[in-house]
Amino acid sequence: MLFRGRLAGCGIAVCVALLVGGAGCAMGEAAPVGDPLHAWSGGTDPAQLESWVKLRLAASKQDIDKLVAVADARTVENTVRPYDDALNELAIAGNNAYFMFAVGNTAPLRDKGQAMLGVISSAATDLSLNQKVYRALSAVPLPAGDPATTHYVQRALLEYKLAGVDRDDATRAKIRQLQDRVTALSLVFGRNVADGMLKVTATKAELEGLPADYVERHKPAADGTYTLTTDEPDADPVFNFVKSPELRLKMYLAYNRRAYPKNVDVLMDLLKTRYELANTLGFSTYADLATADQMMGSSNNLRTFLKEVDDASRDVGKREYGQLLTFAKEQQPGLTNISAADATYWSEQYRRAKYDFDQQSVRPYFPYDQVQAGILKTAARLFHVEFKPVVGAKTWDPSVATFDVYDAGGMGSGKLLGRIYLDMHPREGKDKWFSSAPLVPGVRGRQLPEGALICNFSGGVAGDPGLMLYSEVVTFFHEFGHLMHHILGSQGQWSAAGGFNVEGDFVEAPSQMLEEMFRDRTIISSFAKHYQTGETIPADLFEKMNAAGAYGRGSWVQRQLMYSTFSLQVYDRAPEKVDLDALWKENMTRFTPFTLVEGNRFFTSFTHLTGYASNYYTYVLDKVIAVDFFAQFDRKDLLDGPTAMRYRRSVLEPGASKPATALVKDFLGREQNLDALKVWMGEEFQTPAGAAKAGK
Repeated sequence: MLFRGRLAGCGIAVCVALLVGGAGCAMGEAAPVGDPLHAWSGGTDPAQLESWVKLRLAASKQDIDKLVAVADARTVENTVRPYDDALNELAIAGNNAYFMFAVGNTAPLRDKGQAMLGVISSAATDLSLNQKVYRALSAVPLPAGDPATTHYVQRALLEYKLAGVDRDDATRAKIRQLQDRVTALSLVFGRNVADGMLKVTATKAELEGLPADYVERHKPAADGTYTLTTDEPDADPVFNFVKSPELRLKMYLAYNRRAYPKNVDVLMDLLKTRYELANTLGFSTYADLATADQMMGSSNNLRTFLKEVDDASRDVGKREYGQLLTFAKEQQPGLTNISAADATYWSEQYRRAKYDFDQQSVRPYFPYDQVQAGILKTAARLFHVEFKPVVGAKTWDPSVATFDVYDAGGMGSGKLLGRIYLDMHPREGKDKWFSSAPLVPGVRGRQLPEGALICNFSGGVAGDPGLMLYSEVVTFFHEFGHLMHHILGSQGQWSAAGGFNVEGDFVEAPSQMLEEMFRDRTIISSFAKHYQTGETIPADLFEKMNAAGAYGRGSWVQRQLMYSTFSLQVYDRAPEKVDLDALWKENMTRFTPFTLVEGNRFFTSFTHLTGYASNYYTYVLDKVIAVDFFAQFDRKDLLDGPTAMRYRRSVLEPGASKPATALVKDFLGREQNLDALKVWMGEEFQTPAGAAKAGK
């Protein structure tokens, strides 16, 4: 998952969520003189972070002053260049501040990161409403021989218009206040989720079904009970494997109430503020504003798209649920429906029975360190790059792995492209989710891009090999796809035209495409080796894993439609018409066949409602695009065939130098369609007879 926060709402786009980067100094050491890229290099002192951010903001202001002061005719060099330099400083400041907020190792540092984001947001809003800058950019003759710069300027002018730069002084002052309010509420919402970890108590008997290493990590209290948390490494195995329906229900309710009731009022206030902002800017709803600069184009287009995908996936989802319910009834006579709290458990049991596949059976072949090495190797071949460990790199935490990325493709071979950081295991105070994002934008010849993964996989401590589930390895592939999009797509001349600056509803396509690589036996066999014996994952186990992995895709699409529709509905109407509980129940009933569990308040921890807002549909649209992309590869030669380099050149390297629709057409030779998605959803029904248990 990539978080893209617009510091200025609908104006100047700056990535600000869960961002890390660069080779600074470890927290607690003195900041190197003149280090303008890495806030963590100054240690854990909140005052130092504030000083560092203010230096970046001052540099941004100097760039704007330089731009405005130009007396001669406007040119790309005297106007667009300082404008992009100003955005670069804002991006670095925002990215670093959010990173300290997300992974800072003390509460005061995280608090200061949150506070500084408000300051940076105000600066970005000021820039998005600066009429002098807007007039200056409008006066720049568009260079006929430089389509990337032409697109960059045209896109900037569109964003200025959507931000309200052409409104009168009073209106722009109101917009500024509303934008600051949006930022503050979004940060509070996210902080409530991050700090909202709940605990569930279980008896030893209730732990039946959990992996032995999971139980070993949790020591019993004096009364013999075990304490589990709602953090992902604790919660996911409970949903998947615990035999006790009582414990599954307790964890389900706790997980879906982590920020309840705190975030109810926060969310409603956010909806009201964004609705007022949209109205002030001339839009009927915030959904209309949020889609205006996206591939989707409008909320009406979005509704049409969601219906088309619903029509394509609904029957597949119903068929899957019918099979699942029939199986569950056989196992538990008297059962009439499957509760939402039990959906994951029964799906796991069904996979075991039909495909003779138990997620636990592959975990010994996926110890964390081997998975990391394997994904780096896979990415190196696919994207024609080389990863070199940076020995002694000073980072914000000793567990972080650092790699420099070098070009290994053709004429550019040996060129340093950027740096990546892998912060992959949970720790106190760190954000609880799985994400990828940039810290440092790239500017050709001036600044190398840096980015990182922020994840919470097991492992990372002595004695724990971090045995990973099938789904966790897929998540790793997904997030690494984001990372490579940033590094390869940020080699152009403009800081704000890198890989993560593409339209927001395209940004998940490269990451979801990389997920598909996990289905290739040659790729997986290169690193899936038993952590104790070194044995490569057996061919029959891999085939079972692949067949089981194809199960439930129609239901997955329907579930994504549920999130997408809910996200749209809370933003496509006046806030007084939004009943969060009623809309959530309505969409769960419409898109999932499982019995509702009263007390589910997932929307209070649904952080996409702050960042993606109405545009969660991005995951659905980009799945359509991703599987269409993957269908162009030769399944017999995924990594070394010509398509891999064509994909890098056509889709990743351009970054945001052209519209995302053009990136799609350049690679596919046409617009995306639903054909590949339909094939992808139907693969489970084409499973070779030998991959499933006979008679099942």
